[in-house]
Amino acid sequence: MSEADRATLQNLLVANYNSLSRRLARRLGSEESADDALQDTFLRLQRGTEIGDIRSPKDYLFKIALNIAADQRRARLRKLTTDEVDALLHIADDAPTPERVVEARSELQALLRAMEELPERRREIFKAALLEKVPRRDLAVRFGVSVRTIDFEVQRALEHGMKCLAATSPEFALRGRESSTD
Repeated sequence: MSEADRATLQNLLVANYNSLSRRLARRLGSEESADDALQDTFLRLQRGTEIGDIRSPKDYLFKIALNIAADQRRARLRKLTTDEVDALLHIADDAPTPERVVEARSELQALLRAMEELPERRREIFKAALLEKVPRRDLAVRFGVSVRTIDFEVQRALEHGMKCLAATSPEFALRGRESSTD
């Protein structure tokens, strides 16, 4: 299509703007959407995209405006609302902070050192009871002691670990006290 034909379409759009706007508004359900689509139609005609032969220029303009309105509607649907954006901004980040990662590694090292400091039998009972989930009756038989002695050894190992962690990290001592009062 030549520049003259393009200018003719633009002039036709301007001359029939009100009737096209009313027709589009009825179809779209909104005068504002109709006006936006017609303005973008005018801009599209200015861009110089290739246009083939046109049988009915008014229908052609109307169809362009309808397509533009559909594109605008799809674009609006893809955008998040303000409430959706606010909700996303307030999602808590569950990932530990770098400081917490360093702290946790330090606490783990202290706990491993504390385990090494335990007498061998206590360390074996502790590992079997808490890490391997061996029933305490089975441990009592294995070590030739009472279930009460197994409970005592596990309790002493836990207390030693807590003491070592508290010495390494004063914040751990505070967290331990807070969780024990829950």
